[in-house]
Amino acid sequence: MLDRPPADDLTNLVEAVGDAVVVADPEGAITVWNPAAERIFGFTAADALGQTLDLITPERHRRRHWDGYAKTMRTGITRYGAETLRVPAIHKDGRQLSIAFTVGMIRDASDQVTGIVAVIRDETERWTEEKRLRERVAELEALPNGS
Repeated sequence: MLDRPPADDLTNLVEAVGDAVVVADPEGAITVWNPAAERIFGFTAADALGQTLDLITPERHRRRHWDGYAKTMRTGITRYGAETLRVPAIHKDGRQLSIAFTVGMIRDASDQVTGIVAVIRDETERWTEEKRLRERVAELEALPNGS
């Protein structure tokens, strides 16, 4: 295992990465929001810090999100550390995004869960292109033979 970098180095790393890094406390309040999160979601750190993850979670998905979040906080276990989760999200301007992310549990020295970190990538453009291609394939398959 690598030695932990000094706090300044860790802050610089989180600020420099191209993917969003979002940390939330056990109640779901955002405590870290890096520049990539600002770029992807449109909310500044000032907008996001202290707000709940409802800020970027579509209303129709919130109940499922919070049920899973509560279970993860209670058990300290998540299956999304190694498995990428793809879900819709909300941009500040109201448009829907398609994001992919993994999460990790943050623990204190006594192994108590103190939060969760998500590393998030915007896959809206890729998802939109795949949807367009699927629709085009369906159109072509619907054509009578020989057309």
